[in-house]
Amino acid sequence: MYMKNSRYTLLWGFFLFFWIASFLVRTALLVWSFSKAGLTFGDVAGVYLKGFLFDTATAVFFSLPYALYLLLLPQKLLQTALNRWVTAIGFFLIILIILFSFFAEFPFWEEYESRFNFIAVDYLVYTYEVVNNINQSYPLPVLIIGMLLLSACVMVLFHKFQLFQQTFQSHTSVMKRLVLTGVLVVAGVLFLMFLSNSFAETHTNRYKNELSKAGIFSFFAAFKNNELDYDTFYRTENETKIFHIVRKELSEPDVEFTSGANSIRRIVHSTDSLLQKPNVILVVIESLSADFMGYFGNTKKITPSIDSLAYNSLIFTDLYSTGTRTVRGMEALTLCIPPTPGNSIVRRPNNRRLFNIGTVFQEKGYQSVFIYGGDGYFDNMNAFFGNNGFDIIDRGRKMSVGDKFTGTRTTIPDSEVRFENAWGICDEDLYRAAIHDADKKHRLGHPFFQFVMTTSNHRPYTYPDGKIDIPSGSGRDGAVKYTDYALGQFIRQIQQKPWFENTVIMVVADHCASSAGKNEINVSKYHIPCLIYNLKGDYPKTIGKQCSQMDVFPTLFALLGWSYESNFFGRNVLSDNFSPRTFVGTYQQLGYLQNDSLLILSPQQRAEMYLVNAEKTELTTIDMDNSLLDKAISYYQAACRLFKSGGMKE
Repeated sequence: MYMKNSRYTLLWGFFLFFWIASFLVRTALLVWSFSKAGLTFGDVAGVYLKGFLFDTATAVFFSLPYALYLLLLPQKLLQTALNRWVTAIGFFLIILIILFSFFAEFPFWEEYESRFNFIAVDYLVYTYEVVNNINQSYPLPVLIIGMLLLSACVMVLFHKFQLFQQTFQSHTSVMKRLVLTGVLVVAGVLFLMFLSNSFAETHTNRYKNELSKAGIFSFFAAFKNNELDYDTFYRTENETKIFHIVRKELSEPDVEFTSGANSIRRIVHSTDSLLQKPNVILVVIESLSADFMGYFGNTKKITPSIDSLAYNSLIFTDLYSTGTRTVRGMEALTLCIPPTPGNSIVRRPNNRRLFNIGTVFQEKGYQSVFIYGGDGYFDNMNAFFGNNGFDIIDRGRKMSVGDKFTGTRTTIPDSEVRFENAWGICDEDLYRAAIHDADKKHRLGHPFFQFVMTTSNHRPYTYPDGKIDIPSGSGRDGAVKYTDYALGQFIRQIQQKPWFENTVIMVVADHCASSAGKNEINVSKYHIPCLIYNLKGDYPKTIGKQCSQMDVFPTLFALLGWSYESNFFGRNVLSDNFSPRTFVGTYQQLGYLQNDSLLILSPQQRAEMYLVNAEKTELTTIDMDNSLLDKAISYYQAACRLFKSGGMKE
């Protein structure tokens, strides 16, 4: 491509710059995670070879507009001031965008140990929260100035090597321009048709896969594939077979199926003569990994309040989140379903009037409310809950077309806010809003269900000063300890309320603080706490069965002695017929874990079987268990089929 005094000289210089910069970013990320990655020399060589291909593809895509411009620009305009300014400004902006994206890869890697994925795509939609989060976590003005200066330095370097001058002073024939631009166009088309991130996702070591990718390429790949059709990308079975298997899994002596064979709708009859109708407060805590708790062996003493609750509650000791995002946890808790590939149903179209836990509470005469300390516009939360039987209490600032919903919305006023950061008000303020709502409903004589979503245990990890002995903004441990402190204050406050005696409090994490590890699915990074406090009966107790977020509410309903209609995949864990299993997934990989056997379904109709070690951190490939394969396919395919066909509607 390069010829001295060619109008493509600058373009060749851009390729060289992009290759070098990408090489440095990949090397820095490799060094950062090398001690955990377990890569051999051959693995590292493969990372750089595949990485070079992805980098080249990205550089081609960036260069195509300028290559077409060079093809069409008449020779007489090449040396004009207009062309010089257009080229200089365009080049500076492209360099600035690339440098910003390279910088952004480092905090993203710190949080997820991944190249850009669908999470980064989602964040692009919610600029208010994300920009403020970045501004509160990093010195954003300094970074912007630094990026501008660094981009200027690159421009100076290109001028020093006279790449601009050689481009402007060249005399490249039309035929050569056609050939050179044609090569880039053909390369771009071939990359678009045949190169995808799946080319990098062929190894069992997740670090090797992620380091092989290019961040910008991965971003646009995620944008393109933010929702995956199960039937197109995954292994399938005959529809009659999958529903037969799922219905058999869900069958119990007290269960009566009420619809056709390709449905799971049923009546769950209670065998408990004691019917209870307490108020229910579900506290979903942001990013609370089980291993933060002293109850599960942590020695930092950052969760004294939650530990105390755990020792006085019904606690699930082997429960797993279905995913790695808040909306995935919301999906599992409200819809009681395994994770479907791509986006959570919370963020998808056609998610109105789905059969959910609010449906059951409403049938029992409850008023349900979703309480969030940030703006529920984020991640489509208000639209999802508002269109599925919940009223909304949030720190709303804006509405959009997608925010239209049938429930009422109440905004937490400034007068009730003591502290606020990018993601919303602090947990103490959030709990105060929940108490106000509970007081109001109690005065009116309405039983209530509250879904309370916290935000304090989230970067930038800031909270009110003087509450705990760790300074605000100093890191995750402080955020966890403040989250614990606020929950403890909440429990002590509601214990003084007249409605407390008849109120059950549930505490569960939405997901773990990090899901990253050497394996594509790191099972230990899905283990979350879940406890039910203030139940009537002989407590505390522990539930040691391996189970899922989607089983939490079916278990609660059984504990309360409720008979109810169900369209849930979740089950009562306390049933004698319950078979331990759980569901763990990313936006592409769908995991079915039964005891220590993990089956993973992936795009391209792949299915792989692994043995999970005792610490749930390492996977060893084993022979396929066809029985587990059938169960995994049946659960996931049935969930996708019911949502797509409308079978999840009320």
